[in-house]
Amino acid sequence: QVQLVESGGGLVQPGGSLRLSCAASEFTFARYTMGWYRQAPGKERELVAGISSDGSSTSYGDSVKGRFTISRDNVKTKVYLQMNSLKCVDTAVYYCRARVCSREYWGQGTQVTVSS
Repeated sequence: QVQLVESGGGLVQPGGSLRLSCAASEFTFARYTMGWYRQAPGKERELVAGISSDGSSTSYGDSVKGRFTISRDNVKTKVYLQMNSLKCVDTAVYYCRARVCSREYWGQGTQVTVSS
């Protein structure tokens, strides 16, 4: 059973930084693209960033371009989201996603709250 476990969320002031981690297991991590999504209260879940299986290609949602960076370590089977210049609108639950053998898998999410 694919497992994704996020960590690294918390409370941060506007302009601050956080680094989220997603530990993946029970599948061949290096073969699959990975993504970070987020869901704010009352809003739909949205794509934050995606990364190809070898890490050579990344994509970002328009609202986070230039501020967030996705990366991965295929040896440690982890994917990361470095979030800089955080804004109040970035407050959300952040989820790690994998699509393995045509099935979607999600972690339990980690709360990020940006507030002064």
